[in-house]
Amino acid sequence: MQVLDGAGRFTSGDDPNDYVEHLRNDSMSVGTYCIPAGGVDDQTPHTEDEIYVVVGGRARIVGGGDGASLSLGSVVFVPAGEEHRFVEITEDLSALVFFAPAEGSRS
Repeated sequence: MQVLDGAGRFTSGDDPNDYVEHLRNDSMSVGTYCIPAGGVDDQTPHTEDEIYVVVGGRARIVGGGDGASLSLGSVVFVPAGEEHRFVEITEDLSALVFFAPAEGSRS
């Protein structure tokens, strides 16, 4: 067992969008992705499936021809290769991100 201290906590690092990886093994990785209110999400599609769990803030996510409003407790699945991004970030956004397999392992 491992407790992931700090996972999900909003941080603002040197970059406007902050991603911190908390766990990595062969089958998955877990991190926290933070975007400040009014920020711009400039991520590109990933080669792994991912799940976002919003632990703070408000935003919309767009991708795959759909969009949805997100807030505390929202859970989103994004398949590998699908373009997506957070928009209309009205409150500092903090999301746990689960990649399977581990992020970057298929690139």
